[in-house]
Amino acid sequence: MGYPVPGTTASPRVSRRLIFTLGAFALLGLVADGLTGALVMCGLVVLVVGTYAVLTGRRTSLARNRKGGAGAVAAAFALIATGGALADSPPLVEPAPTTAQATTPDPAPSPAAPSEAPAPTSSEPTTSEPTTPEPTSEAPSATPTIPPDTVAEAEPAVVAAPGTALAALADLEVKGRAPKTGYDRDRFAYRSHDLDRNGCDVRNDILRRDLDDIVIKHGTQGCVVETGTLTDPYSGDAIDFVRGGADGGGIEIDHVVALSDAWQKGAQAWDEDVFRTFGNDPLNLLAVRGSLNAQKGAGDAATWLPPNKDFRCAYVARQVAVKQEYDLWVTTAEHDAIHRILTGCPDEPLPVSEFPPLAPELAGPAPAPTLAPNPEPAPPAAAPAPIVGPAPTQEPAPATDPRFDTCKAAKAAGYGPYVEGKDPEYAWYRDADKDGAVCE
Repeated sequence: MGYPVPGTTASPRVSRRLIFTLGAFALLGLVADGLTGALVMCGLVVLVVGTYAVLTGRRTSLARNRKGGAGAVAAAFALIATGGALADSPPLVEPAPTTAQATTPDPAPSPAAPSEAPAPTSSEPTTSEPTTPEPTSEAPSATPTIPPDTVAEAEPAVVAAPGTALAALADLEVKGRAPKTGYDRDRFAYRSHDLDRNGCDVRNDILRRDLDDIVIKHGTQGCVVETGTLTDPYSGDAIDFVRGGADGGGIEIDHVVALSDAWQKGAQAWDEDVFRTFGNDPLNLLAVRGSLNAQKGAGDAATWLPPNKDFRCAYVARQVAVKQEYDLWVTTAEHDAIHRILTGCPDEPLPVSEFPPLAPELAGPAPAPTLAPNPEPAPPAAAPAPIVGPAPTQEPAPATDPRFDTCKAAKAAGYGPYVEGKDPEYAWYRDADKDGAVCE
């Protein structure tokens, strides 16, 4: 066919192609964005054809020459601008309200709005139109109202009062466990150091403190427990204690913070005095069932807790008190386990170290000396011989030495040694080696 001769009209086939192309693009735009999309898509087609005529000077179905192509380009921009303007204009029909908007009351009228018409009098006929509810004075919220029962209430933060175990837990350092290298249980001198200097070993001190209905062995200066009853804190069971019978009824003295656990959480830096004090401090000691003490071993709160759940608050509170007193740290798992328990009893107080006093000896009086059968009366005492010469003057009894806390202090001040039965100062100090002399 060839191209049409200049000065003639475009072929009907080319025009039909252009019309088909414009229609196709207009349909695409109409589907995508309504009238706006149709105008924009048609404008783009006209822009391409007009630009082609301007650049090549060839005759097209829209323009005979470059001038006509420029006009087509201008018309394309007009179509695109018209489509854009339609996109920015508000819709002719209000969209249907959403569910949240449908349930929201109408906003209050502005102060500038005219007042409502007065209600009709009885002489005026009433209309059949339904009345609308009176608008409220408050503007509705833009967001839908959520029913109160659907809102999850946040748990209130637990406030730790001063003096509680929960407050003290926050002061403990949290870090990893140190190696057990160099650990020696004997360094803690359990039962080898009389911490309160009452002449009684610490095991009997704790038995006197923790047992009920105790009977003290005669001749032990109120120290040794003969019998009693323990309400085991770890199990809640009552256990009868009888000295020398079945290992004391299966009762043992537990270090609440195990010695090995203390070694791995700060005790390695202690001196010997702190080791002995820690190993015999009543704050860290409890009389408990032996089998549960063995079950616990060297575990901390992250690995072992008493089966008696009613005692767990007091148990971890005592561990916190001990670790605070001796600057020991806790691991992350241990801290979390203790915190989880104490949040259920935030008012649990910190226990204090208790030194139980010596108890009265209730095992019975000392046995009376036995007499031989039918004893003969003793002969009368002979009269004392007369004193010849002036009676000797009686010297005043010598004053005792000053009393010190330890033999070490007494010896440092230049006093001692003291012999049993000779020096009254002997009773002030503990004869560890039982040789009848102290402060040697």
